[in-house]
Amino acid sequence: MSLHPPAESAPSTGVLLLLPYRHLEDRVLRAVAAAGHEISLAQARIFQRVDPDGSRLTDLAAAAQTSKQAAGFLVDELERSGYVVRVPDPRDGRARLIRITDRGRAVIAVARVEQDRVEAEWEAHVGPRRMRELRSTLALLREITDPWG
Repeated sequence: MSLHPPAESAPSTGVLLLLPYRHLEDRVLRAVAAAGHEISLAQARIFQRVDPDGSRLTDLAAAAQTSKQAAGFLVDELERSGYVVRVPDPRDGRARLIRITDRGRAVIAVARVEQDRVEAEWEAHVGPRRMRELRSTLALLREITDPWG
């Protein structure tokens, strides 16, 4: 009897990247909810892509890999809750930008604290050198995998 699964059943690199991200995402959403901000996972995935200077809906939809209609629905919900606001785009009077409000920035502050806490736990587990290497490697991979960054 083997205590180790065969190599072909080992998780792919993609799954190994996804699992810590989902853990982080869950922890951040729980911290945000505990601070009194009820934001759904779908809303958070749109909200986290809003540029500090504002974003167009079509850009948010593309970055979140969802339809413009779905992104619009989620932005409507975020706007009703006071986390974002739509404003005229100063570069194109026909277009609108989605911008984060002060209430939205409060959510970001809570999220940042929890994100830092989780990353500190990871660093304590793997060590500072490995954490620096992980961040460096992921930054290199971002160069070829992030069309929005």
